[in-house]
Amino acid sequence: MPDTDTHPGRAAGLVPAPLSIDGPHRGTVRLGADTALAAAPGTEDTARWLRATLGAAFGLPLPPGSPEATDTLALALDPALPAEGYRLEADARWGVRITGGGPAGVFWGTQTLRQLLGPLAFRRAPLAPDRPVVLPQQTIEDGPRFGWRGMLLDVARHFLPKDGVLRYLDLLAAHKLNVLHLHLTDDQGWRIEIARYPKLTEIGGWRERTKLGHRASPLWDDRPHGGYYTHDDIREIVAYAAQRHITVVPEIDVPGHSQAAIAAYPELGNADVVDTTSLKVWDTWGVNPNVLAPTDTTLRFYEHVLAEVLDLFPSPFVHIGGDECPKDQWRASAAAQARIAELSLSGEDELQSWFIRHFDRWLADRGRRLIGWDEILEGGLADGAAVSSWRGYAGGVAAAKSGHDVVMCPEQQVYLDHRQHPSPDEPVPIGFVRTLEDVYRFEPVPSELTDEQAAHVLGTQANAWTEVMDTPARLDYQVFPRLAAFAEVAWSRLPAPADRDYRDFTRRMAVHYTRLDALGVDYRPPGGPRPWQKRPGVLGRPIDGAPPNV
Repeated sequence: MPDTDTHPGRAAGLVPAPLSIDGPHRGTVRLGADTALAAAPGTEDTARWLRATLGAAFGLPLPPGSPEATDTLALALDPALPAEGYRLEADARWGVRITGGGPAGVFWGTQTLRQLLGPLAFRRAPLAPDRPVVLPQQTIEDGPRFGWRGMLLDVARHFLPKDGVLRYLDLLAAHKLNVLHLHLTDDQGWRIEIARYPKLTEIGGWRERTKLGHRASPLWDDRPHGGYYTHDDIREIVAYAAQRHITVVPEIDVPGHSQAAIAAYPELGNADVVDTTSLKVWDTWGVNPNVLAPTDTTLRFYEHVLAEVLDLFPSPFVHIGGDECPKDQWRASAAAQARIAELSLSGEDELQSWFIRHFDRWLADRGRRLIGWDEILEGGLADGAAVSSWRGYAGGVAAAKSGHDVVMCPEQQVYLDHRQHPSPDEPVPIGFVRTLEDVYRFEPVPSELTDEQAAHVLGTQANAWTEVMDTPARLDYQVFPRLAAFAEVAWSRLPAPADRDYRDFTRRMAVHYTRLDALGVDYRPPGGPRPWQKRPGVLGRPIDGAPPNV
C-alpha cells in the first residue's frame, strides 16, 4: 500500500501545503552532473529559471535532454490539469517529471521541487559540491484555491530600489504568490517616471525630511528621501515578474493621497481654496486634506499619466486608489461646487464617484479593468470595476452581493504593518496584534456569501504599508514569517479557521525558516526580535484588544 502522508507536506516542510502527497516512498531520485533537463514547448522560461537557481545552488549544468531518457528532469504540459495546477512525480527509475495545466502550473511545481531539495536549494552557489542532491520517491498533486494571491508593496512612503523589488518578486514566487500590487504614488512621493510630466519625479519624487515612527512622534529623519523607477526599470520589473508568472498591478492614487503630484503641478489641486504653489511633498503620515481638483485639467493630466502606465504594465487591472479622500476642500471650492451643479450630483460623495467612473470608462475603452479601495463603492460603482476590500469584510461583501469582483485584504486581518506581538520590544508597534497564527486562521471568503456571490472573490492579498518600514530589513521583519502563513491561506484548501492544524504548520515552518535563512530574509524569529531588530524610543500606535470583525 502507498505510504500516503495524511498531513501533506509535513515530511519536507512544504509551505504552502499541497493538495496531496503519495509518499514519500522508499528509494530516492538523485540529481547530478549528468541529469538532463527536458523542457516541452511552453516551459522554456521555467527551464531557464531552474538552471539559474537549482543549477547555481548545486553546481548542476542541467543540459538539454529527452523526456523519455532516464536521469532526466522533465517539464511538460497537460491541459487536463487546472492552469495553475501541477503534478510532480519523482521516480528512481527515470528521474523527476513536473506536469502543469499551463506554464504557470509547471513553474509552481518547480517551486515545490526546490523546497523538497532542502535549504541548500535556496543558496546562490554550492556549499557542498560533492554532496548528492536527492529527494524521496513520491507524487504530489496540487493547485491553488484562489487565482489572485497577492501582496501590496508600498514603495511610495519609503522607496525600495529596483533590486529590492526584484528580490521580493523572488520571495513571492517561492511562496506561490502571483500578484504584486505596486503602490507607486502617494502624498509622500511619486515613484514612476512619466515622460510627459517630468516634474512628477523631479519634484514629486523627493521629500525634504521624514517623520520617524507614528505621526505623533517628535522624531524626524532630516535626510531627503526619494527615488523613482524609470520606464526601463518598470519594464525590467514587469518582465522579471512575468518569467515567474506574477502579474504586477500598478496603483496610481486618485483623487486623494495626491500631494506629491500637486507639489509638482499645483494646477492639479484646489487652488481656489489653498495656495497649492506652497505645497511640498508631504513629510509625515496620515490622511491628507490636499486632494485633486475635479477639473478637466486634472482628468486630462491623469489620462496622459495612465496612457504611459498602460504602455508599461500589461496587467488587466489598474488600481486607482480612491481611498481616504477628505471632501473639505471640495465643499469649500467654488469650482468643485460648480461641477457638482453642472453634473446634477447630490454632493461630494457622488463627485468622487463621477471621478472614479470617468477613469473606469477610460480604462475599459482600452481593454483594462479598474480596481480600487472599497471607498469607491460610495456614491455608486461602475459595473466592470473591482474592489479591494481593506476597511474590513463589509466592503467586499457589499461588492460581491452587487455582482462586483473583490480582492479581500481587510486591514484587521492581513495588514502586515500591524504588530506581531504585544511585547514592548516590537519595533515601532502599529495597529492590532496579528500573530503568525492569526494570519494562518484568516479566511478570505465570508460565510454570509452564497456560492454565486463567493465566486466574485477573486482572491486575497496581504498589504505591506511602509510608513514605519524605512529599510529593507524592517520590511522583511514585518512581512516574514507571516507572508508564509498568508500564502498557505491563499493557495491551500484549508478547513474552517478554527479547525486548521496550526501545530502542523509550525512544524513545517521550522523547516521553512531554514529556507528563509538561506535567502537572507531578516524575518521575526518565533521567540521575538533580535537585538538589531528593535527600535527603542521610536513611537508607534499600538491598538489594544482583538480587531473587530467588520
